[in-house]
Amino acid sequence: MTALDLPLPPAPEGSADVAARVATARNAQSDRYTTLGAGGRALNVDASGDELMRVATPDESGQALIADAAVKLALSARAYHRVLKVARTIADLEGSLSVKRVHVAEALSYRRRAPSDTMATSPNALAN
Repeated sequence: MTALDLPLPPAPEGSADVAARVATARNAQSDRYTTLGAGGRALNVDASGDELMRVATPDESGQALIADAAVKLALSARAYHRVLKVARTIADLEGSLSVKRVHVAEALSYRRRAPSDTMATSPNALAN
């Protein structure tokens, strides 16, 4: 081993484990929307705004975070709902029954921003 050959830590989760988590999350989503009588919807991505309010409302601190982000990042209703859908999916992948602040924060971190978006270049955009 040379100085440049640093051993990497083992992957915390193998592909089969990830695939099993995804399958479990998809089944949970399908069961959730069947229970709601969602008219054929089976996944968070297909949820309507009303359905999202029933299944993806974040906890109190998550609500505060997404409300702050909606103002500071000028989220449209579509973008707001997309963040909720992603947050609900992240929660499902963790096996969480509720959407928490950490799920909302991760979902917000995945948002794409235009290069000209000044909020995207400000490291403290949501800190104030």
